[in-house]
Amino acid sequence: MRDVLRTGAGAVLVLLIMVVGSLVLWVGAPLLWLWLGSQIEGATASVGAAIGSAFLGAVLTIVLVAAILAKLSNFYRANRVARGLDDPGHFVLEVVLVISASVALFAFVIWFFFLAGAEPLPVGIKY
Repeated sequence: MRDVLRTGAGAVLVLLIMVVGSLVLWVGAPLLWLWLGSQIEGATASVGAAIGSAFLGAVLTIVLVAAILAKLSNFYRANRVARGLDDPGHFVLEVVLVISASVALFAFVIWFFFLAGAEPLPVGIKY
């Protein structure tokens, strides 16, 4: 099994897991905690408890996912070194995070301005 993980296919698998993990970091964790906060507000009728728990939970989840991504980056680096290639440092993780953050931001902008159904900009206001 270790021989399989030290191949190029193992590196690609780790890279794909980093991509999915980074999307969870930017999209999955905040959406999960917004939903959980809404469930807490519905059960307790306390907006403060819902906001506090959603914020704290989102921050802790993001820290946990970031730590996992750092471990995956170290595994990717060790994989490259084991194959006799140069150590890229955390460059690959940085690229994955920047690209996934850009994709998440672009998707949010599209949703907010075109799919949300609300008028985010004041259009047609008569003074």
